[in-house]
Amino acid sequence: MSPFTLTRTLPADATAAALRADVAEGLTATPKRLPPKWFYDARGSELFERITELPEYYPTRAEREILADRAAEIAAATGARTLVELGSGSSEKTRHLLRALTGLRCYLPVDVSESALAQAGEALLADHPDLSVRALVADFQAGFALPGDVPGPRLLAFLGGTVGNLLPAERAAFFATASGLLAPGDALLLGTDLVKDEATLVAAYDDAQGVTAEFNKNVLHVINRELGGDLDPAAFDHVALWDADHEWIEMRLRARTDLTAKITALDLVVPFAAGEEMRTEISAKFRKERVQSELAAAGLHTRGWWTDRAGRFALSLSVRA
Repeated sequence: MSPFTLTRTLPADATAAALRADVAEGLTATPKRLPPKWFYDARGSELFERITELPEYYPTRAEREILADRAAEIAAATGARTLVELGSGSSEKTRHLLRALTGLRCYLPVDVSESALAQAGEALLADHPDLSVRALVADFQAGFALPGDVPGPRLLAFLGGTVGNLLPAERAAFFATASGLLAPGDALLLGTDLVKDEATLVAAYDDAQGVTAEFNKNVLHVINRELGGDLDPAAFDHVALWDADHEWIEMRLRARTDLTAKITALDLVVPFAAGEEMRTEISAKFRKERVQSELAAAGLHTRGWWTDRAGRFALSLSVRA
């Protein structure tokens, strides 16, 4: 078998269809909303990489610190021969696990971006020529199946705190899906950002250089390019705020004046009142007890818990109860 294979489970037009549906639903809702996945075209991905290097944005550094310090411990606890990574992107942080999992035979990255999977797979094989990389183009929220012939035990990794972008009902559905993917001996490695002081949290999503603001507004560029929209990014302000009741950060775009936008491909006219806000992302923050209870509701038992030295971010390891 070739050391690199790529399997597409999404129809070729799935991304375009999903964008149309999300924009049509979100821009006619009250209040208006858009899912954060539409930030990530090529420009958005580049902006996010810049965000991860900003002094205010601690999650990436904190998670990388845990992986650097604890990868061997995680590897010993799992003995995984297959590593499955959801939303793998560049697979950069995963390299700590790949080095630590000495018995690893197969790496199965899952992402909606075929180009990201191909680029990451090529780079990983240069460093791990004995590794089988079986990339899967899929949307983990839409449900998918893992190949039946990959060796176990399997470690399913969902890093970066991305689970916090899911609303509570979406998280429950995701954990149920993850639990269904795990066989006896398999495990889930989950990255979660932790609750901390409001100033630190808000600064991480509203940096002094304005990179996050540009990233937030990139969703408007995507709509304009893909759906013939005329949403002017300069007509909106970036907003980041802490919702203490839900314990999540919300990113929003706030209209500076009354305006009307047209989305040609959807034959849609969208009015915005001055000061009206459209939610573009939530990023939930967690406490250990909440992570454990949400996993337990899906039949997953927490076996390991690691944080960075400052206690800002956590990785948890869970198995089917």
